[in-house]
Amino acid sequence: MTVNSSNWIIRNINIVLEDRVATGSVIVQNGKIAQIISGEANDSAAAEELPFIDGQGGFLFPGFIDVHVHGGYGSDFMDASQESYHTITKFHASQGTTGMLATTMTASKEAIEAVLHAVSEYRSNDMPYAILLGVHLEGPFISEKWPGAQNPAYIKTPQLEWMQKWHTKWPELIRQLTLAPEKSGSIETIAWLAEQGINTACGHTDAVYEEVIAAADAGLTQAVHTYNAMRGLHHREPGTLGAVLTDDRIAAELIADGIHVHPAAIRLVLAAKPLDKVILITDAMAAAGMPDGEYSLGGLAVVVKEGEARLREGNALAGSCLTMIGAIRYMHEHTNLPLEQLSRLASGNAAKQLGISDRTGSIACGKHADLVWTDAQLQVKQTWVQGRSVFEASL
Repeated sequence: MTVNSSNWIIRNINIVLEDRVATGSVIVQNGKIAQIISGEANDSAAAEELPFIDGQGGFLFPGFIDVHVHGGYGSDFMDASQESYHTITKFHASQGTTGMLATTMTASKEAIEAVLHAVSEYRSNDMPYAILLGVHLEGPFISEKWPGAQNPAYIKTPQLEWMQKWHTKWPELIRQLTLAPEKSGSIETIAWLAEQGINTACGHTDAVYEEVIAAADAGLTQAVHTYNAMRGLHHREPGTLGAVLTDDRIAAELIADGIHVHPAAIRLVLAAKPLDKVILITDAMAAAGMPDGEYSLGGLAVVVKEGEARLREGNALAGSCLTMIGAIRYMHEHTNLPLEQLSRLASGNAAKQLGISDRTGSIACGKHADLVWTDAQLQVKQTWVQGRSVFEASL
């Protein structure tokens, strides 16, 4: 139902709260969650003048937060254009994402700076769809041994002076940096970023166990696309993966698409990590939401076949065609986690990593009405950002 207001009520809905799913109503006023009414309690007095939405017995989730996404619907954040950013945020809003980090590729300094400028400009205006919460720099300070779909021509050792310059020019814009912690200068870079409140993640890395632990001591807090493009687990040298699985300071990103990680390996992460240290991501590239065919990622040719994206040269996986609601559906099918716990993996945990859990990431009174309504089959029917409808499925 179209409601041209930031004041409304949705009834007859299963509300996915942090610790349970409760049937009832949610009242939104001035773009924030004003009241959560469980069970058969009468909400008529509180909502007498509000537009009404019938939730039809579906689910109301907190909006999904994707901290690792490169693009969608034919566009890429590296395009550095407002038109592309509209396309990407509109598409992912249709899949339940309400907040995201514009994720770069390993590229030239000039190309990365173009993205930083474009995202800063985009954020300075009203964002009509999913909100760009900032930028995730995936590289270029990564390992030559584990480039994945990153362009090896632009790989660099960590350049702390670049980070300092960018942070000064675009304060609070960079929210995450992915690097290989074994590279010279990484520890100093991680420590400085931690002082600024910027997440550092290990990824595209050949780091041994001790190097990752040293990075965590310096302030590293995350691992990108766990299992993929990192030194694996060996019983005599636990590697990057062993450190990620056993150090609770490190949050583990997961691409739950049935391509990047076997469901048994997903369950291993869930068994090893505290629940609040697992984060669902899409790592989506421009082909997300588009038909099979040929695309580009970081200037490299990508072939998408049956929804699987791989580099034309070398056949490495090249991002994904996943959406956040798709990740929820996959996890719902292949794990025993209830919806309230899956919601934390798709919303609450990312909000905590970004330091914004006081205002978004869960359904609670006083928080932004960043919400997703799905049917019983977990298909998105409507998405709201701060109470404003940004997507409504056609009837």
